[in-house]
Amino acid sequence: MNRLKKLLGIIWIALGPLAMAFLFLQAIDKVGLAHSDIERMNTILQWGIILFIFFPICLGLVVFGFYAWKGEYDQLEKPD
Repeated sequence: MNRLKKLLGIIWIALGPLAMAFLFLQAIDKVGLAHSDIERMNTILQWGIILFIFFPICLGLVVFGFYAWKGEYDQLEKPD
């Protein structure tokens, strides 16, 4: 079980930056599709809020994965 936690830790570490990159690319794509200036400003505002909320979550995934990979969540042996 501890090996599984370490493996999943590496997956979380990789998932955080991938999610950040995906969100950033989606924001650029959606802002580029806006036609008028008002529509572009509304889209920039919406994606700015989305990125502001989800970047710390993605960073938290990386931190969580790092601790899992280092073994901080390993189960302690029960004393007899």
